[in-house]
Amino acid sequence: MRDFDLIIIGAGPGGYVCAIRAAQLGLAVACVEQESDLGGTCVRVGCIPSKALLESSERFAMAGHALEEHGVIVGTVELDLNTMMERKSAVVKSNTDGVAYLFKKHGIERFEGRGELKGTGHVIVHGADAEQELRAEHVVLATGSRVAPLRGVETDGERVVTSTEALAFDAVPESLVVIGAGVIGLELGSVWARLGAKVTVLEYLDRILPGVDDEIAKESRKIFAKQGLDIRTGVRVTGVKVTKKGATVEVEGGDGVETECVLVATGRIPNSEGLGLEAAGVETDAGGRVVVDRRFTTNLERVYAIGDLIHGPMLAHKAEEDGVAVAEMIATGAQPHVEYLHVPTVVYTEPEIASVGHTEEALKENGTPYRKGTFPFQANGRARALGLTAGKVKILAHEETDRVLGVHIVGARAGDLIAECVAAMAFGASSEDIARVVHAHPTLAEAVKEAALAVDGRALHI
Repeated sequence: MRDFDLIIIGAGPGGYVCAIRAAQLGLAVACVEQESDLGGTCVRVGCIPSKALLESSERFAMAGHALEEHGVIVGTVELDLNTMMERKSAVVKSNTDGVAYLFKKHGIERFEGRGELKGTGHVIVHGADAEQELRAEHVVLATGSRVAPLRGVETDGERVVTSTEALAFDAVPESLVVIGAGVIGLELGSVWARLGAKVTVLEYLDRILPGVDDEIAKESRKIFAKQGLDIRTGVRVTGVKVTKKGATVEVEGGDGVETECVLVATGRIPNSEGLGLEAAGVETDAGGRVVVDRRFTTNLERVYAIGDLIHGPMLAHKAEEDGVAVAEMIATGAQPHVEYLHVPTVVYTEPEIASVGHTEEALKENGTPYRKGTFPFQANGRARALGLTAGKVKILAHEETDRVLGVHIVGARAGDLIAECVAAMAFGASSEDIARVVHAHPTLAEAVKEAALAVDGRALHI
């Protein structure tokens, strides 16, 4: 049996960051991961490869449709999908190799295999050829999440696929039905639509992007429709029949939708199975999440859980912050706290969509008095120069104190612009504080300043 100070099961963003921070603080750390490559779903088959394809497909779309107005004539644009996929794989490998390098740099011992918790301080590693027993004072569970199944729909990896397979098509499908108008569905739907597929998005709810501010979601839907995405809301999918030529997506109360491929993108669920939680006595809720207190501690002493395994947004950066907090608590006795209200969400479509804090609907529901300011990118000089004028910035502030309660953006570089707003909220800033900060001109960030000015009815450029 090998002894460590800390054992982490899972080497995704939460697990590997937790391991690095704990090692920086002097702990002897072991990390158990069943995949040969480190980095978890995000790095291998999620965030990183999808962003690589989003970037490549956007450049392809720009070359074919958006460069002439800049005076750039490129002639006939052709797609080399194989090269695009090779680039995506190279980007992924660079990231997984980077995590492996960091493990080596910090002296973190990696064990390949499925980790099983056998109780406080005891983990079994089920490797390909043998089992190993590890022991430590503390154990962190960080196994992330997996694709949520859809009742009545079976995936086969060919005609009916998950996001994993949709990141690796060897040809552009003539048509693609995406079930689910959330982040994953819209991002991957955008990729294949840009590359030439006829994309139809079917969503059970009466809106897209559940959880996103409704005004921003409606604005985004109009933009996606102009890009050619056929988005249908209020549609309940009852099944998928695979045919010789493709598949038929069956919907309640309507005709089936014929397509070449189907992408099931109906969310993710905690990856808590196979960890030995029930036998070890670890409490989980009805959704499979591990129940923890504010210190990320389970009902077992010195056993913790982070990231997608527990409550809160299922986002890589949230998992990273959980991991840092737990590592510092174990190593130094610090009191951990991650403010989930200040965890930003970004949808990497074109344009990007980014949010932090409360939505307007939540403020109305809670009876919170508020004022709002909006500013369109159409009125921003830098956006005009870029030719990226779709969208707006929206800031919600408390009516009495002016403290910023939420910021929601659809527009160019929204994922970068939201960082200023997260920092402002974290330090309790008012909309007046943002409005008084000098923003360089011409920049997209000026749209944030103008939206803050608009909260008080004094935006300068509209």
